[in-house]
Amino acid sequence: MRRFDISRRLAVAALLLVGASAQAALQVGARAPDFRAEAALGGQGFAFHLGTALKEGPVVLYFYPKAFTSGCTIEAKRFADATPQFKQLGATVIGMSNDDIATLKKFSVEACRSQFAVAADAGAKVMKDYDAALRIVPGMADRISYLITPDGRIAAVHESMNPDGHVDAMLQALQRWKSGAAKP
Repeated sequence: MRRFDISRRLAVAALLLVGASAQAALQVGARAPDFRAEAALGGQGFAFHLGTALKEGPVVLYFYPKAFTSGCTIEAKRFADATPQFKQLGATVIGMSNDDIATLKKFSVEACRSQFAVAADAGAKVMKDYDAALRIVPGMADRISYLITPDGRIAAVHESMNPDGHVDAMLQALQRWKSGAAKP
């Protein structure tokens, strides 16, 4: 068996070990680490900067293990379907994995349906900063979603290797935050 095949099998096994995921270290109220990353939207590359995006409103940052795997494709399609709702609430959605930018350009069109951007976490630095790396495969992201408010704080965290629930959890958190932010 080739080395690549073994690595791929280990990665698939890690995805199946739902109980092996990390516990999100960033708690509600914590400062979200700023980052810059190569990103893609609709197959086009661009430079994403969290700080700049937060000037426009809240950001939903979701980490996912690997582009084009079944769970990650399901999750991306659900975020794509809900992107108009996120936009209506003033939020930017961005997905992040340790995939290369060429892969993410394709993923941004096929799975994300050109609705939201996905970013390449070269060297898994951002996922480490957000404690979003799988413990069993540190170079691969856990499935964690964060709502980050314009002041750079974590407003909500949803962690589950199951792709179900991330979109609803982030929409509900965003609605709660908007309700609270609108009060005098």
